[in-house]
Amino acid sequence: MLSTTTNKQLLLASSSAARLVANGSIKNIALSLSRFHSTKSLSYFTHRNSTINDKINLLLNKHTINNNNINKINSKFIKLNTVRNFSTSSSALAQANPSTTASLAQAEQTANKELSNPRAQASFYQSLLKANYPHIVVSRYETPGIATSPECAHLYINALLKMGETAKADAMARQLGISLDAITGAAGSSAGAGAGMGGFTSFGTRQEPIHVVVTESPWMTFSKWIRALIPFALFAYGGYYVFNYFVENGSITKGSSVEDKSVEVSQSSVKFSDVCGVDEARAELEEVVEFLKDPAKFTGLGGQLPKGVLLTGPPGTGKTLLARATAGEAGVPFFFMSGSEFDELYVGVGAKRVRELFTKARARAPAIVFIDELDAIGGKRKSRDQAYAKQTLNQLLVELDGFSQTEGIIIIGATNFPDSLDKALTRPGRFDKIVSVDLPDVRGRIDILKQYLKKVACSKEVDPSVIARSTTGLSGAALKNLVNQAALYASHQNALSVNMSHLEWAKDKVLMGGERKTMVMTEETRRNTAYHEAGHAIAAMFTEGATPLYKATILPRGRALGITFQLPEMDKHDVTKKECYARLDVCMGGKIAEEMLYGPNNVTSGCSSDLSSATGMARAMITSYGMSDKIGPMSLAEKWESWSPKLRDMADQETREFLVSSEIRTRKLLREKRVELKRLAEALLEYETLNKAEMESVVKGEKLNKSKISTNKVIKGPTTRREFDIAPEEPTNTPIPPVAAKANTQ
Repeated sequence: MLSTTTNKQLLLASSSAARLVANGSIKNIALSLSRFHSTKSLSYFTHRNSTINDKINLLLNKHTINNNNINKINSKFIKLNTVRNFSTSSSALAQANPSTTASLAQAEQTANKELSNPRAQASFYQSLLKANYPHIVVSRYETPGIATSPECAHLYINALLKMGETAKADAMARQLGISLDAITGAAGSSAGAGAGMGGFTSFGTRQEPIHVVVTESPWMTFSKWIRALIPFALFAYGGYYVFNYFVENGSITKGSSVEDKSVEVSQSSVKFSDVCGVDEARAELEEVVEFLKDPAKFTGLGGQLPKGVLLTGPPGTGKTLLARATAGEAGVPFFFMSGSEFDELYVGVGAKRVRELFTKARARAPAIVFIDELDAIGGKRKSRDQAYAKQTLNQLLVELDGFSQTEGIIIIGATNFPDSLDKALTRPGRFDKIVSVDLPDVRGRIDILKQYLKKVACSKEVDPSVIARSTTGLSGAALKNLVNQAALYASHQNALSVNMSHLEWAKDKVLMGGERKTMVMTEETRRNTAYHEAGHAIAAMFTEGATPLYKATILPRGRALGITFQLPEMDKHDVTKKECYARLDVCMGGKIAEEMLYGPNNVTSGCSSDLSSATGMARAMITSYGMSDKIGPMSLAEKWESWSPKLRDMADQETREFLVSSEIRTRKLLREKRVELKRLAEALLEYETLNKAEMESVVKGEKLNKSKISTNKVIKGPTTRREFDIAPEEPTNTPIPPVAAKANTQ
């Protein structure tokens, strides 16, 4: 029997429940009853609930409660004797099986004692589901402080499904990453298994495995990768060390040995008589030959044999030929190796090859070792360079002047960039002689042409001096190519020998580029090109101080539609102020001629290279040559940014004034010589190419004894510009050579 206090409280709860049921509120019944029974266990009410049942039956006789409303009692009724309230029979409060009630009470006590044990909770949930009480499962699972597990979660989802809350069950299943169909199927198969299974399959079995996913932190993942890579890194380093050891000792890549491939040893047959145009350099090397032939002559007074000779100069000037001639004259073995042949894929190969090269040279001393393109291995060292990058140069320095002396060996190096070499390499004691091999002058070019013309069949009319005077700046290799091109052209023309016309053709090809005979031009473009080149030619002919004309052509060569070529009669090593002004005027001649022909709005972009050259010359006159009265005798070219903005603006303004003044002078000259300009332009349209003598005859008004030529295909094309008459009247007698327009010397 319940105590008096208990009965009173229960009556209060029952009365409250009756009122709430009458109002149609089911949720508050659970709240009211749970407040009273929150401290009572299910087993307590199993044995002491007759009074409660009688009073609730009395209330239910007065107020109708259907089975669906009773099934919605809130989950907070977890510790109340709710077995009678959730019976599946038609009566809302039918009497439950006493054995089932006792079993549920015992399971609840066990679960309440072990709230932190998810297995105990799962066992209780299974008992409730077996007795068809899913509401209590849902309520207890959602109560905070009670342990959960994947098995409990599955039972919770099953309870939701039995209650008809499919949406909530589906959301829970997606949260757990499982399929709702799998749970439904498992529940169905378990329900059909019989009472012994309790209506549900146990978790952690083969039928219902528990999937566990362990999530690692990013730091744990990183540390795991590091632990895996450390052994691999140690193994790779060890393999790299062992491989380098074998490479250094020649056990691997034996085929790349210097003795087998890289070193060329020969007895040179070249003599100093085969070397032309570099007399000063040849004289320096003749002394080396005397050292090799008779060293006692020089060492008798305490002198020492020079250890190295460094040949510097532009490409094609004959540095390699001089080295071979030195070995040929001395009659000693000649070891040749290029700087790029020392270093290869493997570290240490360069130093090894240097050692082997000098070892072999010492074995055959006296000898000459020639290293071409020395800058490939002898470049300046920097502190940030890797150690292996310095090994080849360091070994070369040791071989040149180390403890192991190289008696009887002359080292000759050649480079086009002497400034890039390491200072330790070029100091006295290693390279005692530094010989500059420059481009040949006019006399050197004559000797070179004679040397190469001996090897081809040429006519007696060939004059090498004429070709030499008009080939300023060409190296010995370029002159050799010129003679070869002339011989090939003569063979193509079925000539018996090479004559001056063949050499002139080869010279034009070397200096101005190959002819573009297949280019299609419109008549308007061709005419504009003719007047453009005629403007340059007239300015060059009638301006004092201008470089003499060589040839003018409207035949496209290289990237140009036409070329007016000027050549000095002799080599020039400096330039005067008057000559600088003349160069500006000649550059402006093409632009002014186009302007006179088609108007200032129709000047073409073909003047761009002329304007670039004129601007460069004017700027050099002001910033480098000291030829500006406003700037004065100052050199501004070096450290331009260090000068004041005012001075730099003044230099820019002075450059513009020089160019504008040149344009005014050239416009005045061409207007005065407009008849000569028209004659020359029309002659270029007829003959395409004219030399200096032919141009002088044309401006006089003389007829040329020359057949008309039209090499390129010319099409009519649309006319987009209106042509002006630039020669309205015939001029009076014009002397040739004329008095040039004097340059404004400021």
